[in-house]
Amino acid sequence: MRRRTVDYSLRANRDFAWIYGTVAEVGGTRIAFNYVQRVRAFCEKLEYGSERGTRRDELRPGLRVVGFERRISVAFMVEPERVVILRVFYGGMDWENEFGDND
Repeated sequence: MRRRTVDYSLRANRDFAWIYGTVAEVGGTRIAFNYVQRVRAFCEKLEYGSERGTRRDELRPGLRVVGFERRISVAFMVEPERVVILRVFYGGMDWENEFGDND
C-alpha cells in the first residue's frame, strides 16, 4: 500500500475552526477539542489506502468524499505523493452546492 503525506487546504483549516466553535458552543471546549482531534486523526489515516470514499468527478475531476461518524463529510483529492483535504463539512451542510467555488 502506497503512503502519501496528508495536507490541508486553508479552507479545510477554516472548516476545522468553525466546527470547533460550533461544538464548543453546545458541548464546551474540551469536547470540541477532542472531536476535532478525532476528525483530524481520521483524515491522517488517508495517508494509506487513499483511494477510498466516493468519487465525485461530476463536481470536480478526482474529487473523493468520505464520511466520518455520520456527521462529517471530508472532501479530498489524491495526488501522486500526497492527499489534499480540501474541505471538512459538518452536520448536514449542503456540501455539494458549497463545494464549487471553495477550494
